[in-house]
Amino acid sequence: MNLVSPESVGLSTSRLQRLDAAMQRYIERRQAAGLTTVLLRRGQIAHRGCYGWLNLAAQTPMREDAIFRIFSMTKPIVSLALLMLYEEGHFHLGYPISLFIPALGDMKVFVRQGEAGLEVAPLERPITIYDLLTHTSGLGYGLDPITPVEALYMGEKLMRTDESMAEKIPRIAQIPLNHQPGLRYTYSMGIDVLGHLIELISGLALDEFLHRRIFEPLGMVDTGFYVPAGKRARLASLYTSDPQSGLVDMAALDPAQITHFLKEGWVHKEDAPRFLSGGGGLVSTSADYLRFARLLRSHGELDGVRLVSRKTVELMTSVHLRDDKFWAPGYGFGLGVTVMTDPARAQMLGSAGAYGGGGAASTEFWVDPREDLIGVLMVQYASETPLPLGMDFKLLALQAIAD
Repeated sequence: MNLVSPESVGLSTSRLQRLDAAMQRYIERRQAAGLTTVLLRRGQIAHRGCYGWLNLAAQTPMREDAIFRIFSMTKPIVSLALLMLYEEGHFHLGYPISLFIPALGDMKVFVRQGEAGLEVAPLERPITIYDLLTHTSGLGYGLDPITPVEALYMGEKLMRTDESMAEKIPRIAQIPLNHQPGLRYTYSMGIDVLGHLIELISGLALDEFLHRRIFEPLGMVDTGFYVPAGKRARLASLYTSDPQSGLVDMAALDPAQITHFLKEGWVHKEDAPRFLSGGGGLVSTSADYLRFARLLRSHGELDGVRLVSRKTVELMTSVHLRDDKFWAPGYGFGLGVTVMTDPARAQMLGSAGAYGGGGAASTEFWVDPREDLIGVLMVQYASETPLPLGMDFKLLALQAIAD
């Protein structure tokens, strides 16, 4: 798509310069190596930014077609894929997942840590597909041992990439749930489980299903679970914070130095992993992800290709979990996306009904239907010390509205 004048779609060129300056500051301060940004309003690209470096050590400039690990920005894509099968009548959202994955039908629920070990209780009701979509199933993730259940997930190394999701299911079934299904939001491997459900229903591996049903129809030519040899020069390096240099390439670290899950197959994307993670395994480009965001904004149809109905997008982007179950004031949760409910409570520029999501390497996208505005930010910074990069991008995009 061609770049148009910001003023032609109600944005201010001078105000967008604030966005450019802020993104460049992240590069100059060595808080981020490189990043790309894109804004689309009223169906037209009004801003495209490309800053810093694809690889710092080699001084390879960032490029507009750079490929990024998008981690949890995989979740909205896989959620949409599942809803495509829902539209075909394969299940209802309230169906127990055990109808398809029996091992998850008799799980126990964590109650407390006792002297003799974990005390557990039986399920009060089955885990449903809806619970998994909304992160209310009680499953864990193992990203941080903040609870005894999460510590068990870490101990089982469930994020390792050298085994399939089908191979992980029996171990997951032996770990208690964090809480009874439906009780509250607990970020989890629920979308990974649903990625396996897609495989069971469709008879296709998850990568093949996504390619045939979403990526190929939408022209998302650089999105997948690994980077083929001919495209590896475009893969942006993944960095984390370092007290001395500011940034360190995670590919150069000994895996033993990395305390969280972002190691080995999550960093090195040259080979197809056995774990086709529906929760975080994809790589993509800003152009590809913009096409996915445009599909949602266009109510399920893009350039004459309809993947889902308008009603399905409405369901996906509705608020399913409000503040009583979700963690962020002013936001709720839909089916695979976070939804702004109250900009004042969120203390952030935005519109009620705007939706989107982010990833562990600080990538982010959002769609604001009220303003007919889409933003996509791609960067490769993963750290336990997060940056306000996504917030800055969104703020400086929205303050540029001039109509």
